[in-house]
Amino acid sequence: MITGLTAAELAAKLKSKEVSAVEAAEAHLDRIDEVDADYGAFLTTCRDQALADAEAAQKLLDAGEDKPLTGVPFALKDNICTEGIETTCASKILEGWKPPYNASVVENLKSQGMVLLGKTNLDEFAMGASTETSAYKTTRCPWDPDCSPGGSSGGSAVAASAEMAPIAYGSDTGGSVRQPAALCGVVGFKPTYGRISRYGLVAFSSSLDQIGPLTRSVEDTALAFQAAAGHCRLDSTSLPDAAYNPGDLKSGSLKGLKVAVPQELMGDDISEGVRESVEIALDRLKREGAIITSVSLPSLPLGVTTYYIIAPAEASSNLGRFDGIRFGPRIEKGDHNESTAATRGQLFGHEVKLRIMVGTYALSAGYYDAYYKRAQQVRGLMADEMSKVMREHDVVISPTSPVASFRLGEFAKDQMALKTLDLCTIPANMGGFPSISLPCGNAGDMPVGMLLTGPIMGDERLLSTAYAAEQAMGFSGRRPPIL
Repeated sequence: MITGLTAAELAAKLKSKEVSAVEAAEAHLDRIDEVDADYGAFLTTCRDQALADAEAAQKLLDAGEDKPLTGVPFALKDNICTEGIETTCASKILEGWKPPYNASVVENLKSQGMVLLGKTNLDEFAMGASTETSAYKTTRCPWDPDCSPGGSSGGSAVAASAEMAPIAYGSDTGGSVRQPAALCGVVGFKPTYGRISRYGLVAFSSSLDQIGPLTRSVEDTALAFQAAAGHCRLDSTSLPDAAYNPGDLKSGSLKGLKVAVPQELMGDDISEGVRESVEIALDRLKREGAIITSVSLPSLPLGVTTYYIIAPAEASSNLGRFDGIRFGPRIEKGDHNESTAATRGQLFGHEVKLRIMVGTYALSAGYYDAYYKRAQQVRGLMADEMSKVMREHDVVISPTSPVASFRLGEFAKDQMALKTLDLCTIPANMGGFPSISLPCGNAGDMPVGMLLTGPIMGDERLLSTAYAAEQAMGFSGRRPPIL
């Protein structure tokens, strides 16, 4: 079955002419039509354009095109701009908006001959950890449709897990690629900040946001990263040496690998089932020759508090542009100020309005030093502690999420508990470190993810290490019980 192939397997069949690019696109579009009504991964599908792009990709393949992913379909989180295709950020305030340009990452992927299937659901403006704050639909975990896929890139995680797309891209501000990857049993990768351009990514928190892929294997992740990475002159945070040079991904070894395991991320904040799965996975790595050391990083428990000051502060500035004049619908009421207030008040969701208000408060006169400045100081301390540990170790390993997938609505009355689900993933965003979540076991019937974080610009080695760990653990081939 075409949709059950990994991206690497599909690319090989496309090049050998066993499968055509049009057949691959049609198979995935049909799969979306068949199952997505039950899971809500996609907000928009692009059947006509996808088939046209697939025909163009097939011409490249027939002409001997040797780019790794020509003709391979992909899905895209709906906060990444696509020319002429609605980009809503899962918010009513952008309903109907069709960008006049593509994000840099979209241009990169199209230049590789890849085929866009559609745009995936997310928490509104990527603010959430369960994909329940979308203004349009709730996304459901393919392992249990009564449970959450995580967030905010829940739609992309479900698209990859349920075989609706071999590759899906999301954005990761505090764990929004890696946490849903863990809950859906797939691989999720946040590269070093600046290696995939943010130009055309609708900004949430500009100093933390990073685009990254979700796939069903580390090999596919490396291919997806290679296709997306690269310097962009339109993005001041894009690194000049951003291109990914994979080398021999499969040459990595666990023998002698120095692994740091933070005590603060293996304590009582981590559920028993998740902790046990990660401990078993660490034991497998140890049997393969890895050297496991418990370390203390005292600043890590402050990560959630720090994040929920810095990210809302940046969001309060970034979301000021959505006033009903330049983008999306406008509610006319009295004068300009009244119309703007009505537009923002009625079309922003509760969580977005809450974060804008928190961020504005943290930046206001008299509170800036007490909140925002101190949060940035803690951020620097956290990044420094992580960097020091990485000078003596090759990788930092922890659970990806403190819990496995949870029931939809479980945290409706305890939003702070929901926000603590980013405990393990936030440190990588604070310092811009590359970080990848791998399936490593189960808690009950639900997948558990293990998080590997490496030094800045250490993406190549981190992916090679992740590939070796994936082979040792043996969970990458598992699929959810979905027909």
